[in-house]
Amino acid sequence: MSEIKAPEVSAGEGLLADAGTIIGYLPARLPAGRLLLGGHARIRSGSVLYLGSSIGDRFETGHNVVVREDCRIGDDVAVWSNSVVDYGCRIGDRVKIHSNCYVAQFTEIGTGAFLAPGVTIANDLYPGQPDSATLLAGPSIGAGAQIGVNVTVLPFVRIGAGCLIGAGAVVVRDIPDGRVAFGNPATVRGDVRDLAAIETRVDAVTTSVSRYRFAGPGPGGRRAAGAGSR
Repeated sequence: MSEIKAPEVSAGEGLLADAGTIIGYLPARLPAGRLLLGGHARIRSGSVLYLGSSIGDRFETGHNVVVREDCRIGDDVAVWSNSVVDYGCRIGDRVKIHSNCYVAQFTEIGTGAFLAPGVTIANDLYPGQPDSATLLAGPSIGAGAQIGVNVTVLPFVRIGAGCLIGAGAVVVRDIPDGRVAFGNPATVRGDVRDLAAIETRVDAVTTSVSRYRFAGPGPGGRRAAGAGSR
C-alpha cells in the first residue's frame, strides 16, 4: 500500500496512489512542514513526495518520481518516470516534465513549459567550491518554453517565454522570448514564429511504426533540432 504520513499531509479528494509510494516523507534539512496536495492527484509506484511542499490539483507522476521539500507546484502538472524535482523550486500550472529529468534546487519553470526526456538543470557554477555553494540558483524557464531532449541548462540562465531549445543543447547564456536556439553552446538561430510548418518537413512512411521521415534539410541547409517526445 501507499504510505501517507498523516497528520502532516493534507490531500484533496480523489487521490489515487499506487502501492509503494510515500506521500509525506520527512526531510532532513528543514523543520518538518505540511505537504499540501491538491485534489485528484495520481501518484504511481516508487514515487516520493516530501513534507513541506505545496502541489496543486490534478498532479500526476510516472514511476519513481521524487519531489523534494519547499517546492510550490501549480495545477495540472505532470512529472514522468525517474525524474527529480529538488527542493526550493517553483513550477507553474500545466508544466510537463518528461522522464529522466533533473530539476535543480531553486529553479523556476513558467506556466505551460515542457521539459523533454533527459533534461538536466544545474544550479552550482563552480561545483565543490564553498563560495559557489552559498550562491546556488537554478535557471528561470519562461512560460510556454519547450526544452528539447537531453538539453543541459546552466545556473542563472533566463530562457524566455515561448522559446524552443533544440535537442542536446547546452544553454549557458540567456535566450530572449520566442527564439529558437540549439548547439553547444546554445545560440539563437531564429524565431519560433518563422519555423516552417511541420507538414512541409516530413514525408509519410507506410511500412514502419516510425511513421514519418525528414523530407529534406531544414531552413539554411540545417535540420532544426526538435523539442522531443511528448
